Amino acid sequence: MKARPEIPPAVSARQHEASDPEVSAWASANAGSGKTHVLTQRVIKLLLGGEDPAKILCITFTKAAAATMATRVFDTLAEWTAYDDAALDQAILNIGAAPDARTRKRARQLFALALETPGGLKVQTIHAFCTRLLHQFPFEAEVGAGFEVLDDATQSQILETLSLDVMLEGAAN
Repeated sequence: MKARPEIPPAVSARQHEASDPEVSAWASANAGSGKTHVLTQRVIKLLLGGEDPAKILCITFTKAAAATMATRVFDTLAEWTAYDDAALDQAILNIGAAPDARTRKRARQLFALALETPGGLKVQTIHAFCTRLLHQFPFEAEVGAGFEVLDDATQSQILETLSLDVMLEGAAN
């Protein structure tokens, strides 16, 4: 496995600022620059601070990013359950929080809490979020209540069929 490069202190400080749930932050950067890391830390800080996992919604652009983010959150919380006090204190410090007995207790409970949350921790794409909203409020959105979002293969098949129909009709005329 490739070793992670050392993060410069100035970058690390900016990441800690952006991961603070008490501030509004916009993360825009190149691929591989740490956006998912920052957002993961932000979610973990929210959970550590007592936020209900059911009230947290993370939206990304791609399914891969959503899966990566959810995996990182759950992997971190799972690791915390097995840490001794010193290792857990260091992990809590690494995300910019202050470790104490209450925080350690909460940190060790977060994995089970996140797993037991009805509907799970919500990490989804913008498309999945919008689809869910449209299904919940079809009347307000003026869409059919039983609408389905076409997958890429079905969409391509429909477009090919329609194109062929148009060409055949044009040839017949």
